[in-house]
Amino acid sequence: MTTRKNSGTTTPAKRQRATSSGAASERRDHLVKLAAELFARKGFQATTVREIADEAGILSGSLYHHFDSKETIVDEVLSTFLDDLVARYRAALDAGSDARTVLSEMVRIGFGTLEPHRAAITVMQNDWNYLRQFERFNYLVKAEDEVEQIWVTQIKAGQAAGLFRPDVDPKLTYRMIRDTIWVAVRWFRPGGRLNTGTLAEHYITVLFDGLATGERTTHKG
Repeated sequence: MTTRKNSGTTTPAKRQRATSSGAASERRDHLVKLAAELFARKGFQATTVREIADEAGILSGSLYHHFDSKETIVDEVLSTFLDDLVARYRAALDAGSDARTVLSEMVRIGFGTLEPHRAAITVMQNDWNYLRQFERFNYLVKAEDEVEQIWVTQIKAGQAAGLFRPDVDPKLTYRMIRDTIWVAVRWFRPGGRLNTGTLAEHYITVLFDGLATGERTTHKG
């Protein structure tokens, strides 16, 4: 009788390799998170590979089994954040809602990144000018340009539809919104009285409904 080999069978060797691969991936992710916290706390330039290794409880040489340089680590930190942010913004656009609804959702998305991507946002703020001078980080500028275009386009669409005031500058408005969201990472504390959802809803209220009551007292100069 001929015995046919079952191609779907997982051998012990295959299971061991899969387990080892999964453990290596978890270890790599752990190292990235440790490094990201150090970059956020000390600054990318001031943080050394030895300090990252010490934080992880390994030798500096062991770190190079996972990453070829400190730049590769921060690259992963920032690209993961930007990929997630841009994907969420695109999804908000794909929903096909009116400009006010889209902008409200993008505000929620922005504030929603303060916890999972706190370190990356801090690094972006502190080390942006240093990193952008290197070719490997050209994607930072491209991502910033795409995000700005998404916001400005929606603000202009809202103005054209009569949802937003026509006398405000779309690009300036976007930059004020952007800075309000990202600077919050410096004072927002997870687990405190406010969560990111509450922050977002409060900001949306102020953004669209204003602070003053009664007749509008501002005008275009």
